[in-house]
Order: sequence, then C-alpha cells, then structure tokens
Amino acid sequence: MIDLAVVPVAGQGTRLLPSTKSQPKEMLPVGRKPVVQYVVEELARSGIKRLLFVTGAGKTSIENHFDVNVELIDFLRETGKEELLEELEFERVGVDYFYTRQRKQLGLGHAVLCARPLVGEQSFAVALGDSIIGMNAQSRIMARMAEEFERSRADGIIAFEEVPREEVVQYGIAKPCENGAGVFQLADIVEKPSVAEAPSNLAVAARYIFTAGIFGLLEHTPPGKGGEIQLTDAIRTLIQKGGKVLGMRLPEGEKRFDIGNFESYFQAFCEFALADPRYGASLRAHIRKLLEET
Repeated sequence: MIDLAVVPVAGQGTRLLPSTKSQPKEMLPVGRKPVVQYVVEELARSGIKRLLFVTGAGKTSIENHFDVNVELIDFLRETGKEELLEELEFERVGVDYFYTRQRKQLGLGHAVLCARPLVGEQSFAVALGDSIIGMNAQSRIMARMAEEFERSRADGIIAFEEVPREEVVQYGIAKPCENGAGVFQLADIVEKPSVAEAPSNLAVAARYIFTAGIFGLLEHTPPGKGGEIQLTDAIRTLIQKGGKVLGMRLPEGEKRFDIGNFESYFQAFCEFALADPRYGASLRAHIRKLLEET
C-alpha cells in the first residue's frame, strides 16, 4: 500500500515575482486556500498517511500552515468566532508531516533524491506542490494510480493529461507503447520536445509513483539544462533498462491547475473563486458587469 508521498516545494517561483519574493508560490491563495493545502487534501483523500515536504530557503510558512495553531483556536473561541474553526479543519487531517531540505536548487530530480534518507526502500508517491488536480482537491487520481501500480507490479506510474499540440514544448511528453488510452505502458518520455518531435500530446500531470529503485538512477543522472538533474531523464533510463513504467490519463473533465506563471495562476484563481458556494454567484455577476462596462 502506498501511504507515503514526497511533495517537492523548494522551487524559487521566479515566474511569479514579486508575489513570491517573500512567500512560497505554494502558499499563494487559489480561491479560499493556499495551493499546497489542496495538494495535501487530495493526497489525504487518496490514502496517503505520511507527507514528506522537500523544502528550501524561505519556505517555513508551509511548515507553519500545517501546524496546529492552539493560540489561534483559543482566540477564535474567546472572541465568539467559533464558526471560523471550520476553516482550520485541515489541521486535523490524519496525516503525519515530515520536512527535509534541498540545500541547492538542482532541479526536480535532485529534490526527489533529497528524500532518499527518509523514504528508504519503500515505494512512494510524488506530488508537485504547485499543481492542483481537479476542482477543490476532489481528484482520486493518486488512489487509482496506487491501485494500478500494485496490481501490475510496475516500477513507476505517471499521470498524464492531454494538452494542445503547441504547448508540448512546456512539458514532459509521453511516448506510449500503444495508443495511450486509459492506462498504457511507456516506450519513452521526452522532456519539452519541439512540436514537430513530440511523440504525443500527453503531458506529465505532476503526479508519480515509484519504487525506491528510482533513487539509484537519480544518483547517476548527469545534470542537464541549467545544471539541473531532471526526473524525466531518470525515468527514461528506467524505461531503457527494461523497467515497467505506466501512464494513466486524468479522467475526462478533470484537469491540472498549474500555478507556475501569472496566466495559469489567474485562470486557476478565477475558476475556483467562481465555483465558491458562497461568493461565486456574486463574483460572476460582478465580472459580467465589468465586461459589459469595458
């Protein structure tokens, strides 16, 4: 059973400056919650019991966010604001939190490798801390991946989503052995190919499961572009060595919200805010009025 997830949150978030100058991009609000809270809630619903954050400089607010804040709870009770205690329910989700540091910014592959001393020889999930899957963390993709991973005795399984052909240059792209429908075996995975060279339009969707064997491959993966160790390169090596790596499409109607730049962040915030049960309707009316005025 996969009950441990590694959540890399050490990136600098430079494409979101100045918002990320003094706070992690994973703590930017999307609707009512910070990005990383949606990730944690999704993982908890999928059976994850232990979360290992791979952090870096300036990320202590993530640790603070998931601590139980007794002083705040007491303040809300003493000031007659007990109804707001519901907003802190996430503090009591049945998950144990652990933290380690990526002391140098050497890429996603290196961030995952930083988890090795604490993960040991067990299989584990990886969920990027700046990507929300599905509206309001309702996705069960990680649970489905875990079931397939164990059933098929795979060495790895990766979530994929279809993207417009012109956007393949931004992602790791799957080369399926078959037609790429549902669950499929990977023949290869290519990091940020050109449109002409892309083997498909199936892009990595920020969720993975691996056996501990991935650590040995990451350890011997040479730095690529920008001096970073790419997780995709280690996955390619795993496939080339005969490892069984599967892909799983996100369900129809379920998408990834990537909080990586202002365009995608603004879109995600608007979509979540418009879906808010309390404020969505009035916000929709306000936006219509703004559009009519312009």
